[in-house]
Amino acid sequence: VSFGFKHGIPYGTDLLFDVRFLSNPHFVPGLREKTGQDPAIQEYLGRQAEYPELIAKLVDLLAFLLPRYRRENRSYLSVAIGCTGGRHRSVAVAEALQGRLEALAWPARLIHRDISR
Repeated sequence: VSFGFKHGIPYGTDLLFDVRFLSNPHFVPGLREKTGQDPAIQEYLGRQAEYPELIAKLVDLLAFLLPRYRRENRSYLSVAIGCTGGRHRSVAVAEALQGRLEALAWPARLIHRDISR
């Protein structure tokens, strides 16, 4: 689930990651109206040195944790990715994680809770 902290943390979250340390596209002319699903936002974030490293580290952590949760008979794990408003950074990170996890054969259902706010 991608979300905005200003709208509250999603109910039922098992793991929560705060990505507000990434530069906010909201303050960049021409990017405010876009979302993290837009290639311009993904390119903007991708130019930040921390972004690809963040994605790699989160994928590594989840790839480590998921089999262990499965071993403990957890049928699902709710992972929340939060930024300020839930439209740019959290959406892009959640999209990237979903793609990488599915490439590792971990099905992932994605919800962008606050993308239209």
